[in-house]
Amino acid sequence: MFGSVKFGVPGLVLSCLLGMFAGMGGYTFYYAKGYSYLSSDPQACVNCHIMRPQYEAWQHGSHKSAASCNDCHTPHDFLGKYYTKAENGYHHSKAFTLQDFHEPLQIRQRNEDIVLHNCIRCHGEFVSEITMHAGGEYDCLRCHAGVGHDPTR
Repeated sequence: MFGSVKFGVPGLVLSCLLGMFAGMGGYTFYYAKGYSYLSSDPQACVNCHIMRPQYEAWQHGSHKSAASCNDCHTPHDFLGKYYTKAENGYHHSKAFTLQDFHEPLQIRQRNEDIVLHNCIRCHGEFVSEITMHAGGEYDCLRCHAGVGHDPTR
């Protein structure tokens, strides 16, 4: 019933390419310590040396005792958190491999929206009386852009 399957040359080539892709991807994931990004350890954020100033500023900032990287930079539901980590991992690895990132680093709009949502999640009661800016949304980063990352604060 199951007999032998004939792959032929195209099937063999496709199998080899898929194997090479999986092998290189797996090695890259291992070499880049990709598994560390699945954790909530802030040390994972400094696997790339470019994030060291932000990490060191966070260590000396007001949020270290209350929030880690994931508390501010990822959604708090399981799927949202790991989707965001995967999406950011793709964008970060592409940017650092091709060296096509902006200096200084800039946050993408989707990630900024996540940060703002998390600001309100933690500080919502405290800021509930603050009038929202034009457009009907809070813009915490307008005045507090350096919170957690600015080494001068």
